[in-house]
Amino acid sequence: MANSKYEYVKSFEVEDEIMPPNVIVVRVDGRDFHRFSEVHEFEKPYDKEALDLMSMCAKAILEQFPDIMFSYGFRDEYSFIFKKATKFYQRRASKIHSLIVSFFTSMYVTKWKKFFPQKDLRLAPSFQSHIIDCASVEVLQAYLLWRQLECHLNNQYDTCFWQLIKNGGKREKEAEEMLKGSQKQVINELLYQYFNINYTKDIPEIFRQGTCVLKIEVEDIVKYKDDGDPVKRHKRKVITAHSKNIASRSFWNGHLCLLKELGEFVKDLNKIESDYVRSFQYKSKLMPFTWIVIRIDGCHFHRFSEVHEFEKPNDAQAINLMNSCATGVLEEFKDIIFAYGVSDEYSFVLKKESQLYGRRASDIVSAVVSFFSSVYTMKWNEFFPHKELKYPPYFDGRAVCYPSHEILRDYLSWRQVDCHINNQYNTCFWMLVKSGKSKSEALNFLKGTQTQEKNELLDQLSGISNYYQTSRPMFRHGSSFCAEVPKITHAMYIRWLRKISQHANLSLLEKYRVREEELCFKQKWVEKWHFSHGECCLGRVLRFDLRECCFPSHARHARVDGYGKVGGQGETGGGPYEK
Repeated sequence: MANSKYEYVKSFEVEDEIMPPNVIVVRVDGRDFHRFSEVHEFEKPYDKEALDLMSMCAKAILEQFPDIMFSYGFRDEYSFIFKKATKFYQRRASKIHSLIVSFFTSMYVTKWKKFFPQKDLRLAPSFQSHIIDCASVEVLQAYLLWRQLECHLNNQYDTCFWQLIKNGGKREKEAEEMLKGSQKQVINELLYQYFNINYTKDIPEIFRQGTCVLKIEVEDIVKYKDDGDPVKRHKRKVITAHSKNIASRSFWNGHLCLLKELGEFVKDLNKIESDYVRSFQYKSKLMPFTWIVIRIDGCHFHRFSEVHEFEKPNDAQAINLMNSCATGVLEEFKDIIFAYGVSDEYSFVLKKESQLYGRRASDIVSAVVSFFSSVYTMKWNEFFPHKELKYPPYFDGRAVCYPSHEILRDYLSWRQVDCHINNQYNTCFWMLVKSGKSKSEALNFLKGTQTQEKNELLDQLSGISNYYQTSRPMFRHGSSFCAEVPKITHAMYIRWLRKISQHANLSLLEKYRVREEELCFKQKWVEKWHFSHGECCLGRVLRFDLRECCFPSHARHARVDGYGKVGGQGETGGGPYEK
């Protein structure tokens, strides 16, 4: 946004480009899928329908994103491999993995009923993702061998474990003790002797080997000439396959697309060190004792809004759906203490001392983006009962650390000022279009206009004085969510500090928190924070952060529309930038 005093906050965003020619692998893993599978009563040890649903989502990923050439998955995970020369989103790690996990999640929810027509989704499924930065094709080969070995070992153990429970009369703890430390040969013998199961012959290959989804080149007839001769073109088709060893030369080098876009496997691997492969995982940790902001944005939502015929310039139901998703995120992730959203974006603020997922950026971002996408897709019919969801929505996300509450406050102000400018422009644009101008004429008419000129234009077109101020605060100011907690007095805080100080063995982190909270508390009494001003949003964040540490059992979520009152419609007065 041009000429904004808050624009400097963008300098805190860190570049995370994956340097070429490294091969980018995005691995998606189910988040808390053990509980998810129990709630939805998946068949043990593996549910064929659940695996087929995962495979369909993987296939949709390859069809949606041309740069992804190959994927491999088992259980609740899938790995997606980009072609070596990809320029997908300038190879930015956070953008890539968050977008993939979001699309995968939305597709999972969308296709649920196809595979489980008799089961309703009782929990919002979500996934986590991270990047594996393969420095060479040999590292990629080792990674694939590692994942397929994990598939085999997990399936072999789970098959024997559940046979002992279902047909062997064992309890879960007894089965665990019986299999503890067992090698694969011992487990094979146990399956055969006790249950007459030949692991290699009797267990389907989808369970033993996992599933490959890849692109192959096929010849397709696109049209016929006047003389009846066909015109053929080569195109890429997505297929699924199973192989005993996906890291072998015979499998990999037998597919021309993989050879062309990723390179040749020179020799077969028989053994790998998992720690060696793990060393290539791209997992950056965020700086401690800083405010973490997770910002998510709708991907291609301009087209999404047109396809689904959202009302212009603002669709209240679409924004309410976004707000409902934000509420779900705050309820799911207790470390998130504040959220601000406008249009197709939302910013989530984590408390300063948060240790969510060890402050690993990829885990936090992907979990939030995936859960948001899941809730958005699940709740679509609730907000648009008469509109079919024509294709899955998806979002990208990033994590940014801000070292002080002043800078965090400026970040929130930047987003809210941006909200005002964009909304005012869009309101003018669509009013001009509805008055008879073409879109190009409206663009040219508004080029270079200032805030006051737009306000005068809106008054003139509508015939209403101060027309812009009559629009809903949710459109002009955005929506905020935070925790509503009971008021605390200075005496209550002093008593709490004395109670804490009685503990002799305070850790360094606890001492830091006590000091930080004391400073926050003093600042609360010195400065007059008013949520009715866009740039003072952090006052509420700080007050909640302090109270949440003191009285966590009383916290609950409340909504603030625009600048306004908790749970209300907000104030209609303009902010300082609307004068």
